[in-house]
Amino acid sequence: MLTETITCPLCNGEGRLKRTEILDRLGVKDFARVAQLSAEEAFRLLLEKHTEDQQQVWLRFETEIQRVRLGLEEKLRFEQSQKEHLNRRIEDHFREINQLRERNQELEREMAKSARIGKLEESNFAEEARRWPGIHCERVSRNGDFILAYRDPSGVPLEPRMIVDNKDKAILAESDIGKLLRDAKERLCPVAVLVAREENQLRQVDKETRWACKDGIWLLRTTRQWLPRDLEVLKPLFERMRAEGTEFLQKNAALSEEVRRTLVDLGEVEKELGKAAKAIESAAGLTAKHKVRLHTLCDHASAPKMPSKPEATLGGRKEVAG
Repeated sequence: MLTETITCPLCNGEGRLKRTEILDRLGVKDFARVAQLSAEEAFRLLLEKHTEDQQQVWLRFETEIQRVRLGLEEKLRFEQSQKEHLNRRIEDHFREINQLRERNQELEREMAKSARIGKLEESNFAEEARRWPGIHCERVSRNGDFILAYRDPSGVPLEPRMIVDNKDKAILAESDIGKLLRDAKERLCPVAVLVAREENQLRQVDKETRWACKDGIWLLRTTRQWLPRDLEVLKPLFERMRAEGTEFLQKNAALSEEVRRTLVDLGEVEKELGKAAKAIESAAGLTAKHKVRLHTLCDHASAPKMPSKPEATLGGRKEVAG
């Protein structure tokens, strides 16, 4: 009987052939190996696909992160610029507040100075008005400055009473007149007097309508220098008002217009008198100057003359060089 074992005809019993070589020599495919390789290739392709997908996902994620980061950085820069802008605005506001505080302090100082000047002005006016002959002056606690009135020989103030408001400002305003008229109505004074410190504080309309009726109140616009003269001019008018009532002037419009023109003309006359006074003063100065010069010339003319050349001695005789 033949034995069950034989020598491999492929390797002659050496046993050094690989399984794949044996299968190749026998013409048989290694389906298990092919399947393994196919599986490995499939896993490799799947892994590459997964890796590629993962890379794309990470790329999209990084792109999104970059976009979000850029957006956040832009918002941060915008917020930073807004913060800097707000800081600048706060600094500007603080600077304006400091400037306003300084201006407010300056205005308070000016107002305090004006109040002191106003009180001094009123005191000076009261002292001056009380020295005017036949005039009664009363200080008013509120609404205006003073009440003026003519007085009888016994010193009793007579009607009509005049409410007086002193103003020392660059230029009078319509609001000053409105306030004075309201005060006059409240005090039941038919005449109101607005007194400026200087003539240049009056507007042109004030100078042209120094005496006029407004809202039922007779208004006199004047200055500290003009007021005593104006009161003398208006005294006969006030006497008629006292005798016939305050409606006397409303019934005599022509007389009121004549009074207005008279006050304007008096201002022009005063200007001409001022010019004449300046001319007289200038002429007096020139006269004094020429008088001194004439005295000087006379003094020089009466002085003894000195010889023009010294005497010369010739041959024992004195001769005067001719």
